Amino acid sequence: MLKDLQEIFGAHPGMDERSVSSLVKALEKSNLPGFDYIEFKQSLSRLTAMNMDEATAYKSTFATASTVGLTKDKLLKTADHYRKVLMTEKQQFDVALENQMQQRVKNKVSEVAALKQQIEDYKAKIKDLESKIAKAQATVDQADRHIQESKDKLESTKHAFESTLRSILDQIERDIANINNYL
Repeated sequence: MLKDLQEIFGAHPGMDERSVSSLVKALEKSNLPGFDYIEFKQSLSRLTAMNMDEATAYKSTFATASTVGLTKDKLLKTADHYRKVLMTEKQQFDVALENQMQQRVKNKVSEVAALKQQIEDYKAKIKDLESKIAKAQATVDQADRHIQESKDKLESTKHAFESTLRSILDQIERDIANINNYL
């Protein structure tokens, strides 16, 4: 089922595969028993793959699903359930991102600041400390580069995740609107 969900929700250009995989796993893990929004979305995907127009695909999928007890109310409630699952994932992602930012960037910034102070202290000392100054300066130069690389990578990961999340949420929102419109 994971592969189906990845194909359904991740089939849009520019989506980050790792984010899609993570979000789809969360949806799969929280999959409610019985025929609900997820199964509806899978069935709908199969019909739209046959080039069926959107309104007919929604109506046909719902007509079939209603034979196993799916109601419009249950469909909307379960779509909302999965939207909340994704928002919980976003909250967890934001916390993890902040932790990584703290570990990889903020702590390094503090470390660099301390090293710069140490460099100034070494400069004030006599000539035999010049070797220590050169060593500390090299560490600072390397840390600045590492900080920028880490920051760039985290920003890229954040952008990819948020873009992917928005795309999936837009799909769900469009489905909810279509459900309300067509059913």
